[in-house]
Amino acid sequence: MERKYKSLVVVGTQWGDEGKGKITDYFAQKADMVVRFAGGDNAGHMIEFNNKRHKVTIVPSGIFNPEVLNVIGNGAVVNLEKLVLEMQRLQESHINTDNLFISDRAHLIFDWHCQIDELQEEARKAQKIGTTKRGIGPTYADKASRYGIRVCDVKQPNFKSVLQENLDYHNEIITKIYNGNSYSFSEVYEKLMKYYNFIADKIVDSGEVVARTIENNNFVLFEGAQGVLLDIDHGTYPFVTSSSCSANNASIGTGIHAKHVQKVVGVAKAYNTRVGAGGMPTEITNEVCLRIRERGNEYGSNSGRPRRIGWFDAVAMKYAVRVGGIDELFLTLFDVLDTEKIIKICVAYELDGKQIQTMPANDNDLLRCQPIYIEMPGWQTDITKVRSYEELPQNAKNYMAKIAEITGAKFLGFSVGPDRTQTILLKGEFDD
Repeated sequence: MERKYKSLVVVGTQWGDEGKGKITDYFAQKADMVVRFAGGDNAGHMIEFNNKRHKVTIVPSGIFNPEVLNVIGNGAVVNLEKLVLEMQRLQESHINTDNLFISDRAHLIFDWHCQIDELQEEARKAQKIGTTKRGIGPTYADKASRYGIRVCDVKQPNFKSVLQENLDYHNEIITKIYNGNSYSFSEVYEKLMKYYNFIADKIVDSGEVVARTIENNNFVLFEGAQGVLLDIDHGTYPFVTSSSCSANNASIGTGIHAKHVQKVVGVAKAYNTRVGAGGMPTEITNEVCLRIRERGNEYGSNSGRPRRIGWFDAVAMKYAVRVGGIDELFLTLFDVLDTEKIIKICVAYELDGKQIQTMPANDNDLLRCQPIYIEMPGWQTDITKVRSYEELPQNAKNYMAKIAEITGAKFLGFSVGPDRTQTILLKGEFDD
C-alpha cells in the first residue's frame, strides 16, 4: 500500500519570478525542513513579512522560520563566497542561520566559472542567452564532463593536486580560447578555504538527512528555482537555465526516492513575465505592459533588468503542468491586474496558418507563434485586503475558474500582495 508522506514540492510554472520564495516561506511556517534541489545563486527569492523585505539567492526560503531545518541539496551548485556573504547578511538582520546545512555532493562554483560564463555570453554576440553571469552553466557543464569539484572533495588528501589540475584546465580555456585572465593557485586555494572553513560544520549527506526526516512523518518542503519553461530539457531551449527545474528533479537533486514526494504545487503568476531572450507568444509592449510592470515591480531581483510582460499563456501552462509533474496551482500577483478593464488569456497558438495546442520544441517556431486569446472582464477593484476566496469579486473568481478549466489543474490558493497575510489557501495543502 502506498504511504502518504508529508512532503510538498514548490516549483515555478513559467519563466521564473513567479513568487516561489513567498509561497515557500508561507508553507515553511508549517514545515520541519526546507530543501533547495536545483540552481544556484542565480535565483532571487523575495520574502516579505512584518513590513520588512528579505532576499535570498541560494539559502532556502525556510531560513526565516527558526524552527525549520534548511538544506541545500546535491542538485544545487554553490558559490561558497556568495553563500557565506548571504548568511552573514541574514545574521546582520537577526536571522539565525544555525539551521542551514549543505550537501556534501553539491558542486562548487569558482571564479573561473563566472568568467567563462561572461566570456561565452560575449562570444555569442547576437545569440546571447541572457545569463546572469554567475557561473551556473559552466559549473553544470563541468559536472557533466566530470571536471567538477564537490563539497566533499575539499577534505580529501589529494585535493590540492585535483584543484591544480582543474585550475590549469580552466586557465587554458580562458586564456587560449577567450583571451581572458588566468588565476593563480594560491589565490584560488586561500579564498576557497576561507569560506569552506566557515561552513565546514554544516556539511551533510542531504539524501540521508531528508529521507530520514520524511520517513519520520515530518513535513518536508522542496523549493524549486527558476521555472519549468526554463528547464534544460523541457524549456524554451537554448534560452533556458542549466538545470532541471521541474518537480521530477526534487528526488534526484536531494538524494531520495521519488516515492517520498507526495504533492507538487506549481506557482503561477496571474500574467506572464520573462527576462532575457527567447520566445514568449503573449508578450505585449503597449501601455498595459508598462502599467503591469510598474504595479508588479517587474524588474529582476538579481539583475535589475525590466522583465518582459505578457498575458497569461494557458498553452504554456498546460505544457508546464504536464512536464513539471504539477498537481495544483498557486496564483500569485493576482492584485496586479486590479486596474485592467479587459484581461486576456491565450488558449491556443497559430503557427504557419495552423492552430496548435502545445509549445513547439524549437524556439524559432515559438517566436513565430501568434496567440489566440479569449477576453474576460476585469474586476477593477482593489483586492489586496481580501483574506478569503469568498471575498474575491466575481470576475476574479471567473478568471481563476477559466484558467483551471483550460489547464486542467485546480488551484490550491492565491496571493494578493507580498505579505504572508496576503496569501490565501482554498483548502489544506495535503487535502485531496
